[in-house]
Amino acid sequence: MTATDTTAADTTAADSTPPTKPAATTQVYRVYIQATPQQVWDAITQPEWNARYGYPGHSEYDLRPGGAYRGIADADMLAMGLPELLVDGEVLEADPPRRLVQTWRFNWSPEIIAEGYTRVTWETAEEIGGITRLTVTHELEGAPLTAEQVGGSAPMVEGGGGWAMILSGLKTLLETGKDLGIHDA
Repeated sequence: MTATDTTAADTTAADSTPPTKPAATTQVYRVYIQATPQQVWDAITQPEWNARYGYPGHSEYDLRPGGAYRGIADADMLAMGLPELLVDGEVLEADPPRRLVQTWRFNWSPEIIAEGYTRVTWETAEEIGGITRLTVTHELEGAPLTAEQVGGSAPMVEGGGGWAMILSGLKTLLETGKDLGIHDA
């Protein structure tokens, strides 16, 4: 899997302090999966599939422009004090099984909710040998807390992992029929 960050350090000639690297404003992840584009699409958009990888819980999509996207916590996440509606957004574009564009917002703290909605684009492309290339682009302008969290900087035991962990789980599930073991931890 590859990931690309697009960042910009804010420095001026008069600033003598070293620049700090802010969270990426756009994060791009690419993974190659031994599955058809339709299988990948179904694993992303159907709760019976997306509940089996990534963070505990499931996602629901109303796959039409203006339709709702909802990431719902499971009982273990609720017991940890997280809200039932972990992530919400709106479907902007759905072209099964090739492209899904949606807004995205975490809902577990007032600070992260205040960042507002970001934009996620899922794109599949059929490659040689029955392989699908999945590219996820997350546009995070004005959302540094969200960017840090989806960037996966924290250890998984602390809720980290982000997109890289989610996409690794998706790939593992489709290729082996098993999850990464996160749901058993």
